[in-house]
Amino acid sequence: MTRRQHNPLRPLTAEERVVLEQISRSRSEPTAHVERAKLILAVASGLSYTAAAQTIGRRSNDAVAHLVTRFNVEGLSALEPRHGGGSPPVYGPQERERILAEVRRTPEAGPDGTVTWSLTLLQRALRTAPDGLPTVSTYTIWRTLHDAGLRWQRDQAWCATGTAVRVRKQGTVIVTDPDSTAKKT
Repeated sequence: MTRRQHNPLRPLTAEERVVLEQISRSRSEPTAHVERAKLILAVASGLSYTAAAQTIGRRSNDAVAHLVTRFNVEGLSALEPRHGGGSPPVYGPQERERILAEVRRTPEAGPDGTVTWSLTLLQRALRTAPDGLPTVSTYTIWRTLHDAGLRWQRDQAWCATGTAVRVRKQGTVIVTDPDSTAKKT
């Protein structure tokens, strides 16, 4: 004999049912979305949580119960996976926007020591800025750029060949290679 479901699935609206059926048949949606849509539809058709889990090859009815509870509250957004564990995200939308603002800024040869950004130079600029992020990592910068749709190698600009900015004890110096024209040809 099965136990009573503490939080049964609420009746689906017509729009929700249509969207769930589309997602459950989709080949381009992420697998997690497809499986969750199938679970919700199986429970809506009258299957128990255990039977619904078995339809997609799972054994745990507790996961189905949690999904149903979340779906009752959030609706279709319950199909999206949440943070999957590990340390919680440290940087929020404001910090991510600060990283993107720094990327959009054109670097200056003097203060920044470069005319093109690299992840390490972005990290240095963000850590030393007065309104910067003192503990930001290159991975966080890369992840933020990737999430914003930027691809680093495609968008990178190149500096002039034969000149380089070097840091000396007296300050920064622009060094010119006398053989640069010979190397170019």
